[in-house]
Amino acid sequence: MASNVNIVVFGAYGHTGRFVVRELIERGFAPIVAGRDLEKLRKLSRDHGGLQVRVADVTIPQTLDTALTGGTAVLNCAGPFLDTAAPIIEAAIRVGLHYLDIAAEQTAVLDVFERFGKDSRVANLVVAPAMGFYGALGDLLATAALDDWQSADEVRIAVALDSWRPTRGTRLTGDRNHGLRFILSNNKLERAQPPAGRDWSFLPPFGRQQVVPLSLAETILISRHLRTPDLHVFMNAAPLADLRNPNTPPPAAADDRGRSSQVFQMDVIAQRDGQTRRVVAEGRDIYATAAPIVVEATQRILGGSIRATGVVAAGEMFDARGFLRSLEAADIETKFL
Repeated sequence: MASNVNIVVFGAYGHTGRFVVRELIERGFAPIVAGRDLEKLRKLSRDHGGLQVRVADVTIPQTLDTALTGGTAVLNCAGPFLDTAAPIIEAAIRVGLHYLDIAAEQTAVLDVFERFGKDSRVANLVVAPAMGFYGALGDLLATAALDDWQSADEVRIAVALDSWRPTRGTRLTGDRNHGLRFILSNNKLERAQPPAGRDWSFLPPFGRQQVVPLSLAETILISRHLRTPDLHVFMNAAPLADLRNPNTPPPAAADDRGRSSQVFQMDVIAQRDGQTRRVVAEGRDIYATAAPIVVEATQRILGGSIRATGVVAAGEMFDARGFLRSLEAADIETKFL
């Protein structure tokens, strides 16, 4: 990848956006930082020695076109994605850029597939929603677990966090996403009551814990390309109590990269004809983790290392095992058990 390739980061001054900007710079890209707040953009630019600044508003298409001009891809880090995804994708199509975002919102991700999936204008572009912790990571792990299997009888995913200090963006998104979530059951993706909670034996340091259903963007991605009639997604209960508590503080930096001390484990189990395959990813800070995922995806797209274009899920676009191995450089370890 040639250095100084311009990548537009929309919502660059947000909590996760700042991680994405740093990751791009460390890989030799030249981020163009974009968003609504000029002063926040200028400060971010100064913090990194001077970056191109573009002010844009998703409600004003001309400003988006101007912000994206001169870039090769746009990384949307500004939620709620119910509001930002479609207008930025439309601008990316007009200007001719690839689009990636880090949405966890099921409705926003499904809307991208349904609205643009058959749009001939994106045939030679990549539109990749949910390229973050919630979404792409679970999809890549499930794809890697199936590997040479053409289908699975069932896929189960469980996420364990030692705590969850939500960002303001997470709280705003949560306020917009009430009601039943989409689940994949009996070959149907629909809003429905999820299965009951259960015990789950995570690897150390989490061990055996009670988990409850929590289906997010990975359910939408997996339903698009993996053949399994049933997908069940869970999370341990403790971090959800943090999330629901309005007094839980936002993330606090605990290392020189700005990552929090939060640790995670994502455990994926696929079953077929009595056989079981298990893949586990471990790392630190779910917000910071989005940066190496979405930037690695961008680098592979621009380098031509992809299997599909158009509106695509992570697992159908990339060699899942190779992608997961590349994340080890960002302290995200994958174990095949």
